[in-house]
Amino acid sequence: MTQKPPTSQGRRCLDLTSAVAIVAASMIGAGVYTTSGFSIATADSAWTVVVLWIIGGFAAVCGAIGYAALSRRFTESGGEYLFLSKTLHPVAGVVAGWVSVLAGFTGPIALAALALDVYLVDAETSALPAGSFAALAIVAAAVLHSISVHPSARVQDVVVALKLAVLLGLVCFAATVGPSNWLGLQAADTPPFSWGETATSLLYISFSYAGFNAAIYIAGEVKDPQRNVPMAMVVGTVVVAVLYIALNAAFVLIPSRESIAGQPDVATIAARAIGGTTLETLVRWVIVVSLATSISALVMTGPRVYAKMADDGFLPRFFSFQHRVPLGAIWIQAVASIIVVFWTDLQFLLGYLSFTLMFCSALTVAMVWKQRDLDLWGSQWLPKIASAMFVLFSVMTMVVSARVNMGGTIAAFVTLAIGVGVYLLRSKSNAPDSGAKLGLERKSEE
Repeated sequence: MTQKPPTSQGRRCLDLTSAVAIVAASMIGAGVYTTSGFSIATADSAWTVVVLWIIGGFAAVCGAIGYAALSRRFTESGGEYLFLSKTLHPVAGVVAGWVSVLAGFTGPIALAALALDVYLVDAETSALPAGSFAALAIVAAAVLHSISVHPSARVQDVVVALKLAVLLGLVCFAATVGPSNWLGLQAADTPPFSWGETATSLLYISFSYAGFNAAIYIAGEVKDPQRNVPMAMVVGTVVVAVLYIALNAAFVLIPSRESIAGQPDVATIAARAIGGTTLETLVRWVIVVSLATSISALVMTGPRVYAKMADDGFLPRFFSFQHRVPLGAIWIQAVASIIVVFWTDLQFLLGYLSFTLMFCSALTVAMVWKQRDLDLWGSQWLPKIASAMFVLFSVMTMVVSARVNMGGTIAAFVTLAIGVGVYLLRSKSNAPDSGAKLGLERKSEE
């Protein structure tokens, strides 16, 4: 007799703390430790970089509020695939799901793993080929999340808490460095202000905030999802945004401009300027842990989207839940991410991910205006105003992305077109009723 997969109620084992940890782990990746080095190289002032991090954080909080309102109505796992299928049209949902398969999780996993590989190789000399540590990290995360949701989430809770504590300690230590020692403010030769360069920096900073919506991908496994999923996204995003702003203020204000301009390892350079080689070593390993937990969170959340698509007939049944985890989806995603690790170009990948993820997020958040009687914490206008601001920010960012990385933008449109093709093929063959079920029926949410 074939064992039936557990109901969503039976899978609900994650509490608010775990959901917040998943959001924080998904957000704190490679971008926060590297972006400011490139931004300061073209900025007219260190404070300009700090302001850009504030703008990016505000936009991320607005996006989290929009997602939070939608998550109160749709309490199952599935992310943008589920939201767009039920609010706009099934084809939009399938396109978003397809983007998740290629760009939403596989690409960011590879990006974080590659950054982890760089920091590990710098920390300990290794004779292994480049990318080996990245592949091992992905495999380790896949093994961890293949066992069960609850124990792997608890391990991640503890690691994320330790990581946040050390990063907060770095911020507090940096605050003790007097303004007279802020070398970043003493640079004599700085480039003039440029709207183009500033917009480009904001593009990459905004990508560093990606992951604020991570809780929607595991909503079907969260206790009391109407309360905990919205709270996890908003609280997690606010906490990470404040930490990002404080960290990057330290990164660009304390070291000399010349020492960090154009450098990818700005975090370790800043740590050395603040507390010497001991603090630099500590921060380097905190970054390694941060990237490892980011990989873990993405490996955990992505397969839940694929499982939902498989349940609706748009992916093979192999992607569905087996027992308590979507085992097949976890390992297919792991293999795909490892392939990207060994075959990708980071600059191309960054432009591709920036455009595709921003497009799907903006389209999803815009659905707040399409839903009647949608509220968050007793207010109907809070999510509407926040979503409008996020969509406006996203459109401007996508325009910049298209200009900066035309190849990545073209690849993004190809991905969207393939998603439409997947919908047409599956809806006409193996899943003729899936579109109607997703688009027209309003199932009661648990």
